[in-house]
Amino acid sequence: MSMPSLAQPTFAPPCGPVVGWVDVDVARATGIPYAHADRFEAPVAATDWTEPHDATTWSPSCPQQPVPFLAEVLGSTAATIPPNEHCQNLSVTMPLDLAPDERVPVMVWIHGGSYSSGAGDVPIMDPRALVRDHRVVVVTVTYRLATFGFVGGIDGRPANLGLLDQIEAFRWVKRNIAAFGGDPERVTAFGQSAGADAIAHIMATPDAASLFSRAIIQSPPLGLARGRAKMAAAMAEATSSFTPEMTAADIVAKQPDIVAAGTGFGLVSSMPYGIQYGHDPLPSEEGVNDAWSAVAKDIDVLIGSTAEEARLFTPRLEGLQKWISLRGVGPAIHRLVVSALTKSMYTRAISDFAKRYARAGGTIHSYVISWSAPGNQYGSAHTIDLPLLFGDEQSWKAATLLTGATWPEIDAHARTVRALWSSFAHGERLPDSGSIPGVLTYRKA
Repeated sequence: MSMPSLAQPTFAPPCGPVVGWVDVDVARATGIPYAHADRFEAPVAATDWTEPHDATTWSPSCPQQPVPFLAEVLGSTAATIPPNEHCQNLSVTMPLDLAPDERVPVMVWIHGGSYSSGAGDVPIMDPRALVRDHRVVVVTVTYRLATFGFVGGIDGRPANLGLLDQIEAFRWVKRNIAAFGGDPERVTAFGQSAGADAIAHIMATPDAASLFSRAIIQSPPLGLARGRAKMAAAMAEATSSFTPEMTAADIVAKQPDIVAAGTGFGLVSSMPYGIQYGHDPLPSEEGVNDAWSAVAKDIDVLIGSTAEEARLFTPRLEGLQKWISLRGVGPAIHRLVVSALTKSMYTRAISDFAKRYARAGGTIHSYVISWSAPGNQYGSAHTIDLPLLFGDEQSWKAATLLTGATWPEIDAHARTVRALWSSFAHGERLPDSGSIPGVLTYRKA
């Protein structure tokens, strides 16, 4: 790595020369292709290049439908990033003052969004503070979503394409990250929601231990991972009339029909897009526990949830509103529903995963985040961990999730959470139990 000009840092990874940019107090190399794929085909590693690659624009987002509800709650969406069906790009953010021979821990971020929305470079997930304050290199990955990435398994069309994209991104990191100051032997995968679910399932693939040695799995909906085969088949069948002539916009426009085909299959229908067991690169549903146990001694894990995950979703359950608005008993009914949904979608399966992983010889800590914006209707809901790790006051200012909290309060808590996450990525051994008062608790399984 060399930085002959503060304005244009240059890098010489095996994939080919890269020209990055300086963004105030960090260096960036953005929008780097890590893979390529034809529509509904498995990815292949991007071809190496010889001419300098201009890595000064953000990675494109996968074409997707807008999610107005999330845009309001989080104050930011992938709508600000131009879409491209060929979205297999990643961005690298690194400290400005790395010495030429210095190699620091790498953290690879897999974004969430129910496998159907989001992008690696959404402003609210900017890793600048994590990089600047804790001397890590962060790689943010954009991958195929929804119909482009998580429907398949019939008519010779592969399933799990978005997951295969992510695996190619990890392979790119192992091969190339040293040129950006990262240590390829100290890679931590971290992700939230669907991104966390994806990381957990990459851990069940044959090459997992060669891709990363630590994982931070934030709010994975593991309670929705099983019993999806019939729903997945129905959704795939709904795409059987798709033709090569269809534009990406045509496919996005038909997404509601595909989601409709996935309704009526119980709780799993609340996240219709997702991984499919028994299709490359995943084992069968019956074999996934053994696959996780096989890797337990090779990958240390920090896994957890927020205290009230389901509070993000209950405002959208129309049938529930009349009950939770009842005088006197309404709040208690709401708490019971939030607790039941949080347990069935997240915490029960997370606890089972942690216990099983520990029995197999793995080192795993589980955490619960309890912080919330004072008086906020969402409480400690799903996604409350994101502002504790990423972004700045400007990117989060419109988020109704944070109404009631001041930015100095949020930032003070975020500094402590980022310190914990980065110490884990640096390889430090966590105590058997610990806490950040008012924010989270954790313990070894």
